[in-house]
Amino acid sequence: MIRGKRAGKFASGIASLALGFSAAAVAQGLDQANLLKPGPDSWPLYHGDYTGQRHSALKQITPQNVGNLTLAWAFQTGQQATLKASPLLIDGVLYFTVPDHVWAVDARSGHQLWHYTYPANKGLHIGQRGVGAYKGWIYFLSPDGHLISLDAKTGKEHWNVEVADVAKGYWTTMSPFIVKEHLIIGVSGDFDNLHGYLKSLDPETGKEQWHWDSTPKDRTGGMTWMTGTYDPDLNLIYWGTGNPTPVLNGKTRPGDNPGTCSIIALNPDTGTQVWAFQVSPHDTHDWDAAESPILVDGTFKGQPRKMLMQASRNGYFVVLDRTNGKSLLTVPYSPVNWSLGLDKDGRPIPNPEKEPAPDGRLIAPDENGAGNYRSASFDPKTGLFVASAREAYSIYFSKPADGDYGWAGADYGVWSKGVIKAIDYQTGKIRWEHEIGDSATAGVLTTDSGVTFTGDFHGNALALSTVDGKTLWHSNTGSIISTSPTSYELDGRQYVLIGSGGVMFAWALPETAVAKR
Repeated sequence: MIRGKRAGKFASGIASLALGFSAAAVAQGLDQANLLKPGPDSWPLYHGDYTGQRHSALKQITPQNVGNLTLAWAFQTGQQATLKASPLLIDGVLYFTVPDHVWAVDARSGHQLWHYTYPANKGLHIGQRGVGAYKGWIYFLSPDGHLISLDAKTGKEHWNVEVADVAKGYWTTMSPFIVKEHLIIGVSGDFDNLHGYLKSLDPETGKEQWHWDSTPKDRTGGMTWMTGTYDPDLNLIYWGTGNPTPVLNGKTRPGDNPGTCSIIALNPDTGTQVWAFQVSPHDTHDWDAAESPILVDGTFKGQPRKMLMQASRNGYFVVLDRTNGKSLLTVPYSPVNWSLGLDKDGRPIPNPEKEPAPDGRLIAPDENGAGNYRSASFDPKTGLFVASAREAYSIYFSKPADGDYGWAGADYGVWSKGVIKAIDYQTGKIRWEHEIGDSATAGVLTTDSGVTFTGDFHGNALALSTVDGKTLWHSNTGSIISTSPTSYELDGRQYVLIGSGGVMFAWALPETAVAKR
């Protein structure tokens, strides 16, 4: 339902306006044409563009000069919540979030333009991955399942729509996804036996256009908590879905549990499902396939293909033909001990002996998975799929007393290691690895110049060589990095943006060095 307008708290950035910024220009030109072909001075979608490749065509920062990067500015959110958002860049303004908060910041100086605060609520404040944008509006999902439209120039609330019922156990964290005249959102709710779904709403009014359920009425799970990707030629959106529920008790839900742990192709105009590929049939380890599918056009084993790739949470790297969902390649990219191999459709076959049990089962990977929400990147020059991965083992227990609701068990981590892995998509073989500490939390960005940006478990922002994974530069941020790097160019200067803790950092080459180019 559409609720009455509530005045969000926002502060205008007088200081930034004094620097010559024209607020009237904010987001006015962002339409479908801009989303289809973003320029170097734009990052208008969660992944930068519809492919999800998170690859920048910018070349100013190179393997030879990246060691000269200097801090251009740092923005303090003043919040205890950790930044997990990918900032959007539109007309020189960055928009980013933590739960209950949205900021508009001048991308050149880091000065605040406005700040919106959502009222206190009972939603789960697990994280917030960013906003969506279209024309003159910014779209934000609250922890308690509301979609809010804000004026991009002022941060003033335009409308507020309930899209998920927090009283039932739903919450929302994702960056809303714009495709043509459709504003598409997904939901979270793993602690209860709930149905996952996607909704499409009118970006102008918030009125619902269609609703798609990921699971049938007699099954639950399949949450849709990460932002998808889009192929305009096929007119298909691609979305990953979450695990079934009860999470660790598979006996009450026999069979493959269709719609869960799957990559789904939908028509964005109608919400009609076109195909589905299940990465983890009958999952009993909390290995959703919500990681964003990456779209790549190229050759595969000598044939031109429209492909979809995912480094899934269950430890398998998959390559699909995205026209029909057929498997081209399924191969482990991290230690895996839970499957008996692959079926005829390229899906892993679960080993019944590796289901959680009262006396425990040692499983790889662990609950956090080999992959997760942190973004991978595809570099078209090298053909490398570069992923922030984890090698991990955990002991899984079923708890009969927990019955058939919610988590229905427990798991305890034994060992883990974070590794940046460069995967050859033609074979699935690992070309190089770069260890990053006890775990992995930061995403990956590759660039045309051959530099890969990411972060390690110790709070270091890293620049690696895309060719061999060697360290080219690092800078300690003082806190955990849970964002995926982005890059943009303004006034002839390339910036690299990485959030750490509650601070957004922007690095660039010294202005004198840029001026000499």
